[in-house]
Amino acid sequence: MDGFNKDKFIEAIKLANNELIDYINLHLQDTDLTYTNVTGYGGDNSLKIDIIAENIFIRYLSEFGDIFSEECGLLSNNSDFQIIIDPIDGSSNFMHNLPYYGSSIALKYNNEVVAGFVTNLVSNILTYRIFDSEIFYYDLKNEKYIKKNIQKISKLAIFEKSYDNPELCKKLSLNKIKYRSPGAMALSLCDARNYKFSMFCGQIRSFDVDAALYINKDLFLYKKDDILILSLNKNDFDVVLEIIKDI
Repeated sequence: MDGFNKDKFIEAIKLANNELIDYINLHLQDTDLTYTNVTGYGGDNSLKIDIIAENIFIRYLSEFGDIFSEECGLLSNNSDFQIIIDPIDGSSNFMHNLPYYGSSIALKYNNEVVAGFVTNLVSNILTYRIFDSEIFYYDLKNEKYIKKNIQKISKLAIFEKSYDNPELCKKLSLNKIKYRSPGAMALSLCDARNYKFSMFCGQIRSFDVDAALYINKDLFLYKKDDILILSLNKNDFDVVLEIIKDI
């Protein structure tokens, strides 16, 4: 990875997220919340705000490597580095004024994830890990690094896409596990160390998981087919594995 300017890359991500936050808070128009005729890489029509956000990230990050984005697919310059972008994680939340959405950026070198950046666009907190560093929390609004308190003994789990998995919901209820399904997968996985566990059941895509999984590479991980689980606590991890074993 010689020649890659890590500090410049981190600064570019901060600037891109700040520009997006400023646009959302100061310049957002009603038409930004309408669907376009653009079909994203995942097959869904993109919101105009998704395209706006994507263009912001492309403008700041394209000099660092190939871009692989949820909206436009692959923009390649045959670089050894690939930047995987979900411009707005939780677009439906954003569209319906539910304050839980963010951006997700993973950096790959020769097809291996080497950095992850997830920004909560409501709290303005950027969480990242790069090149096997510690985890950093950066307050974009106040332009300073902060210390984040972790809830090591949690009574709350996160189960994204629970609405599509009623049988598993019933099992969690029978085991008296309290959970939420807030609707922004990258954010929920990024903050997994705050919860009993973070779980997702459905199609697993790089846009949604690569950045958060790298940030939480020290957590217990189960990833198979269409189920992904992250947990800080081994006992909580074992409990949920037992629950899902017959699913």
